[in-house]
Amino acid sequence: MMSKLIKKIGGGLALTMYSLLSHAEYAINFQKPVTETARQISGLYTATMWIILGIAIVVYGAMFWSILKHRKSVGHKAAHFHHNTMVEIVWTTIPFIILIAMAYPATKAVIEMKDTSSPDMTVKITGYQWKWEYDYQQDGIKFMSVLSTPRDQLENKAAKGENYLLEVDNPLVVPVGKKVRVLLTANDVIHAWWVPAFGLKQDAIPGFVRDSWFKADKVGTYRGQCAELCGKDHGYMPIVVEVKEQAEYDKWVADQKVKVASASQDEGKVYSLPELVTMGEKVYTATCAPCHQPTGKGLPPVFPALDGSKMVNGPKLDQIDRVMNGKAGTAMQAFAKQLSDKDMAAVITYTRNAWGNKTGEAIQSSEIKALRK
Repeated sequence: MMSKLIKKIGGGLALTMYSLLSHAEYAINFQKPVTETARQISGLYTATMWIILGIAIVVYGAMFWSILKHRKSVGHKAAHFHHNTMVEIVWTTIPFIILIAMAYPATKAVIEMKDTSSPDMTVKITGYQWKWEYDYQQDGIKFMSVLSTPRDQLENKAAKGENYLLEVDNPLVVPVGKKVRVLLTANDVIHAWWVPAFGLKQDAIPGFVRDSWFKADKVGTYRGQCAELCGKDHGYMPIVVEVKEQAEYDKWVADQKVKVASASQDEGKVYSLPELVTMGEKVYTATCAPCHQPTGKGLPPVFPALDGSKMVNGPKLDQIDRVMNGKAGTAMQAFAKQLSDKDMAAVITYTRNAWGNKTGEAIQSSEIKALRK
């Protein structure tokens, strides 16, 4: 029995040593900082750890030296004393000096982190379950950012991609070297917008607007996640920020404005049933499938099935009201602010004509627009 145990331990040690020699990439520190704030945080962390290490060496060194050199077995006799003014002054003064040395740069960094004055641009960020909305205050650009990792990867039917669970359909785009003020809030529960490379982590709280800022000094793509446990798909709420040169950013803004104008024109267009079903399937996959499942079978009782649902197959006005305004006391949230008239009309049309549902009804964006008033 003992020999088998020894073999298992030996095998485990061999496997551990082999893994240490492998070329797999791993990290035990912060992401490489690309803002001054992130560099300050990293520097403070490193300095604090060295101070802690120094204190540990002195304290434990003195303790073990005392135990070894002053033990009873070598004939040492304990001294009897009750008070030493100099020792008490020293062990009070030194920690005080250390705390001040740590507190001053930390306080300075926190004050700078909270200074959102004189920004070059402002973006309002709203957290939803489970997506982010970006609203460029100066440019009139607004869009949703949703996880774009293919569902086959989520369900382990395909190999994981390089940026598994850290990729979105519409990233936040900002210019390099510009101070970006972010206004953060949430529509449902508490979320947290966190991009480690920026040194920025701020809660998004329903009913409140919090602000922060960052200024990236290097072009690139930076990834983060919602850092607050916000519900069932908390792990499916990534953040992607693309930092571009000013000229490329200006071109991106121009392209987005063209898309906004085109979408505005499309809102009043009348689509055929097949067109609405095709568009609606994309909206459903990005917005509804995490809860109601791609099959429409849901996860009862929290997320009811849409396939064969009396609500979906009943009067269309009832379903439109449910999608727009949600249902109090349930997990069904309101999508009036999240979806455009066209997207809402398309996804409702899709659910009423997908799986076993065959109502044959096509909901137009004009019907949604009329009910918003």
